[in-house]
Amino acid sequence: MKRESVRKAVDALQAEPKRGFSQSVDLIINLRDLNLKDPKQQIDQFIRLPKGRGRKAKVCALIGPELHADAKQIFEKVILQEQFPGFAEKKLLRKLAKEFDYFVAQANIMASVATTFGRVLGTRGKMPNPKAGCVVPPKGANLRLLHENLSDTIRVAAKKDPLLQCVIGSEQMSAEDLTENAMSVLSSVLRVLPNEEHNIRSVYLKKTMSKPVQVS
Repeated sequence: MKRESVRKAVDALQAEPKRGFSQSVDLIINLRDLNLKDPKQQIDQFIRLPKGRGRKAKVCALIGPELHADAKQIFEKVILQEQFPGFAEKKLLRKLAKEFDYFVAQANIMASVATTFGRVLGTRGKMPNPKAGCVVPPKGANLRLLHENLSDTIRVAAKKDPLLQCVIGSEQMSAEDLTENAMSVLSSVLRVLPNEEHNIRSVYLKKTMSKPVQVS
């Protein structure tokens, strides 16, 4: 897909009326000719946006005492293993899942993390994922670098429906930066599609409250 086509769609989208809040900008990719029942044709990627996502991601750490001192200086929220029983109620887990973009877990307590948080985080695709570096050892992990990476990272997944939708920034960002982010996502997705661009039916951009704009 040509960069000029993406830029033209971004310009058209930014010409849409502003709202009373900062809207996010989403990239929507409709897929075709994929058998998503075959795990090999499913898509599940973590992509770091070169120009950021318009806001920093909020990350919650689920850890033991070994990482507590470092984690509390870096992450927006830290939950120690001894505090896990306090999250037994589903409504507390739902609130937690809604508030945070990513969850980081200490590898040697993953069984406890799964038992306490898995029933809610798992259904929302937010369980600590090794692909994104979110499962860390109790010693030697560079938590600050991990937080920096996650702050600009998005997840792109298609496992049941032939549709990818992800945030690529906010309307406050420049057209050039949004274009750069969109091209980065498209390039990453194309690399994992078995027939590359032939598996893409259509591509759209939209803001939170706008109509979709098709990328020609």
